[in-house]
Amino acid sequence: MPTLATNRDARHRYRILETLQAGMVLTGPEVKSIKDGNVSLKGSYATIIGRELWLVNAHVGAYKPAGPMKHDPTRSRKLLVRRSDIDRLIGTLKSQGVTLVPLSVFSHRGLIKVELGLGRGKGKKDKRETIKRREVERKIGRALRQKV
Repeated sequence: MPTLATNRDARHRYRILETLQAGMVLTGPEVKSIKDGNVSLKGSYATIIGRELWLVNAHVGAYKPAGPMKHDPTRSRKLLVRRSDIDRLIGTLKSQGVTLVPLSVFSHRGLIKVELGLGRGKGKKDKRETIKRREVERKIGRALRQKV
């Protein structure tokens, strides 16, 4: 499963509670563009509209060889998940401070899929703690490498 794009900002801003995978409804040139790595998840999110899951504000650049087609790079794209998952998400998303953020876009058996994370927003204090923990782990790793 080669990862085509990641949303680094999501793990920084949100504490990810659980993840799920969803297929994406795309046009042909969008698939080619995503496989070329011309996709950005920064600032995007997933939402439920009328018992359907949609990816909003994800940027998929135009595929140049497709010609001068009319292309909207940030259009909303439908996500394909099981009905039971959508029903569960409806209840979970109603709780305050929880949002559905895309974590990565990857290819699986020729299909483009997106990994979504159910995240609760981090405060400034939480972000600082995460950075401190990462720094400590780095120092420990360096010390262990130097002793070996």
